[in-house]
Amino acid sequence: MATDFKSIPIIDVAPLLAKCDDPKMVQDPAVREVVKQLDQACREAGFFYAKGHGIPETMVKEVRNITHKFFDLPYEEKLKIKMTPAAGYRGYQRIGENITKGVPDMHEAIDCYKELKQGMYGALGKPMEGCNQWPHYPPNFKELMEEYISLCTEVSRKIMRGIALALGGSPDEFEGERGGDAFWVMRLIGYPGASTANGKCTSENDIGCGAHTDYGLLTLVNQDENITALQVRNQAGEWISAPPNPGTFVCNIGDMLKILSNGLYESTLHRVINKSQTYRVCVAFFYEVNIYYDLIKG
Repeated sequence: MATDFKSIPIIDVAPLLAKCDDPKMVQDPAVREVVKQLDQACREAGFFYAKGHGIPETMVKEVRNITHKFFDLPYEEKLKIKMTPAAGYRGYQRIGENITKGVPDMHEAIDCYKELKQGMYGALGKPMEGCNQWPHYPPNFKELMEEYISLCTEVSRKIMRGIALALGGSPDEFEGERGGDAFWVMRLIGYPGASTANGKCTSENDIGCGAHTDYGLLTLVNQDENITALQVRNQAGEWISAPPNPGTFVCNIGDMLKILSNGLYESTLHRVINKSQTYRVCVAFFYEVNIYYDLIKG
């Protein structure tokens, strides 16, 4: 259950990542300290900053930069990879097409998912079958994103091993049937700057993404520097800002982890309001359970 937290904790996950596949990892004092901090963050806020994640900062920035370049393109160019049911709901969404609790969100996005082969999960998995739609411009977009996804998948797996220990289980609780061959989602999101009318900012009418919880296990958020837009709600109902922190991902737990922890860890409401007049990019990577477990057992 979230508390009346006033800020989001920063956790150096490097010791955990360095030892997470060591059979004796739980005996390492540095690993135990990271596990303790993960447990506290998941109980009290449902959010934390992860530093020491090991993905080069040059790549983290380039992912944002190339996303900016795509969103700078004319609409007709972006619509070449328009999201459709036939594309497995992968591709580009225009501003206002994404809906949160019945209200259009003021952002545009590219949605991509782990690619599923035809018939891989039977009738239940059919809507998600297909390949990701990657733009031809900017150059090397697909190659960069696929490498980044691979790295985010591995970082997420390792953090989840620490969370499994925090819950009193074995490190591989979220592998095997539950999380082995994990499903993932990545959204590349662009938030226009705040509207102005009569010289006054009207950002309260331009909700970039309405209040929601994520539905998976763990989310890694790579957000533009120097623009604070992500807000997290504490138990008192206050919206706490999650400003960019160089060298970190903002991480939050999702509804599936709430279920698998029997409610001990609760996913936390959050929203995005870009009060800056500067266009903002955020790349959110959602780490999920195995899709078979989600479809058949969920």
